Amino acid sequence: MALIEGCKHALDVIIPVEDVSSETTKVVEEIQKRVRLPGFRPGKAPVSLIRKNFADDVRQKVLEKLIPKALNKEFENQNLRVVGSPTIKDVHFHDGEAVHFKAEFETYPEFELKEYRGISVPYHDPEITEQDVDKRIEEIRDQKATYANMDPRPLENGDFAVLSLESLSGVEPPVQSDEMMLEIGGPDSLEGFTENLRGLSPGEEKEFDVSYPEDYGQERLAGKTIKFRAQIKGIRKKELPELNDEFAQDLGDYRTMDELRASIKKSLFDQRQDAAQREAKDKIVEQLVDLHEFPVPEAFIDRQVENRVEQRLRTLASQGVDPKSFNLDWGSIKDAQKEPATREVKASLILGRIAEREAVVATRDEVDKQVEQIARQRREAYAPLRLRLEKDGTLNRIASHIQTEKTLNFLFEHATKTA
Repeated sequence: MALIEGCKHALDVIIPVEDVSSETTKVVEEIQKRVRLPGFRPGKAPVSLIRKNFADDVRQKVLEKLIPKALNKEFENQNLRVVGSPTIKDVHFHDGEAVHFKAEFETYPEFELKEYRGISVPYHDPEITEQDVDKRIEEIRDQKATYANMDPRPLENGDFAVLSLESLSGVEPPVQSDEMMLEIGGPDSLEGFTENLRGLSPGEEKEFDVSYPEDYGQERLAGKTIKFRAQIKGIRKKELPELNDEFAQDLGDYRTMDELRASIKKSLFDQRQDAAQREAKDKIVEQLVDLHEFPVPEAFIDRQVENRVEQRLRTLASQGVDPKSFNLDWGSIKDAQKEPATREVKASLILGRIAEREAVVATRDEVDKQVEQIARQRREAYAPLRLRLEKDGTLNRIASHIQTEKTLNFLFEHATKTA
């Protein structure tokens, strides 16, 4: 076996003449049974005629039978973990001779695990202040606000305009809403809307341009100047609920505001702790990737690039952008995404090896809990859903994700946390 580059290898394989002869006889007999030739009863055509008239067919079927079998035998004998499907080249197949061919393929990379316990990473548990709790309560209070209709008058700061809005140019597909609310002068309202709508009264209409910042949340609008037509339908005023024990009781199983505050403080701590630990785990993985230098199969990189592109397209689709509108240049995409995709593949391989060494596995109960959660979300029966997820490979992906998360938790627990 010859090493070509990285994880790519080449193997010269010889299939003995007796195996070729035996398989050829079987294939010819199979063809003889099913074909009809003029002048002969079904299954009675001479073997010599079958070999002559169906030479290409015989050759193809013999190779289809023998090559995979010979390759698998070589892979087992040499203990090779092959990635993807081998490329078969230089096939020599002549009557009465052994079959010679070359197989090019990639193997799983072999590497020695470096020390992964005690990796130094910045981390400290988050601190939740009373101001943090106050801010969250105000957010909840804002969500529970009601909006009272007001008598017609010119719009001013603090009003909530009820309007219809449509884009006339500058974006495809067009923006259109028959009824929406927009706070005049509000922190989330673009200045272009506030300046053009302030002073208008219900029943009035106006056309105007709005320039969106480059970092705007919706990518299809970011950095664009769009012409809109807006018609004012009404004015509403926000009314916030009072912050008292009744407010707390309306939100759930709380008797007092103090109980609500304690629950919010714990929730904020859990959220921020999870985010901080996720950041620390990412840094641990980055260090592990930097510690390990080994080649990665191109097949893995290609698959990861595809995953990254598909995820990006799904994000754009969720923002109203048609993925079909993109003319993707796969070569350029692969060049741009190769480095991050390679690091992600290396991280996955390293974590897999650590999980194997530390006997970290996803238990049946852990997988079942995930399936039960999916069943509740989809409002499906558990048993048929689990069977379907097992058949399409999703169950294995769920188990793999659980194993990865448990491995990351192990690394975090055994890391050296610095301030």
